[in-house]
Amino acid sequence: MADSTERGRRSARRSGGFAGRRVVVTGGSRGLGGEVVRLLLAEGARVAACARKAEHLDGLRRSLGAGDELFTRSLDVAEPELLERFVDSAAETFGGLDGVVACAGGARGRGITEATAEDWATTWALNAGHFARLTACATPHLRASGGGSIVVVSSISGWKPGPQAQYGASKAAQLHMVSSLARELGPYGIRVNAVSPGSMLIPGKRWDRMRLEDPVAYERFTAEFPGRELIRPEEVADVIAFLLSDQARGVTGVNLPVDRGQNAPTPQGY
Repeated sequence: MADSTERGRRSARRSGGFAGRRVVVTGGSRGLGGEVVRLLLAEGARVAACARKAEHLDGLRRSLGAGDELFTRSLDVAEPELLERFVDSAAETFGGLDGVVACAGGARGRGITEATAEDWATTWALNAGHFARLTACATPHLRASGGGSIVVVSSISGWKPGPQAQYGASKAAQLHMVSSLARELGPYGIRVNAVSPGSMLIPGKRWDRMRLEDPVAYERFTAEFPGRELIRPEEVADVIAFLLSDQARGVTGVNLPVDRGQNAPTPQGY
């Protein structure tokens, strides 16, 4: 992760300003979501973050030394009622909302002959379903604040084929929803955009474990990147913050890849 000096440089590079902004971030305890929360708080926003595990949210709060500017709740974003109550509670706590980041997501199951109907339904609910419900329940709060920005974290798997199909299909659905919702919500001053990360090098996660445990396979995988370097979560967080900011006030309905020009989305590639 970026150290405090690097965060200071990143903050100085952007003049959008988040002082007083109120932003919801799902999947906001670790990895990319945690980095988004850290960056927004550092720039003066008040942030409501949710994640499955309360201990991860508690760890984030302790690491930040955060107070009332950080509102947290543990929940499964695939449960619509819990997600709706979280958004409403965040808006009540902060006195409204100005931005939303749909960062939570995931996948379940293997290939098409092995994946069950439940695997497909679960993957869909985590990605497309969660994004749809989050947007629906956040929209009244954004409208009441005079507009705002919604950003969904999709994936290059949404248009670059790779295993597994249920994941790629749900990410492709997010991208279509962005195009549609940008038109639907534009009259209310609400912008809707997607950020599509490539394979991110997150400490302790899949690619970092490969780098440490199977350096030969990792080196082969880096050939999918023109610069032979995976994207880092803080670099994706910078782009998300840009899309939330007033600097991107003319940007809506866009899918912005942040992938260092990655080709195949996994080592299996197609």
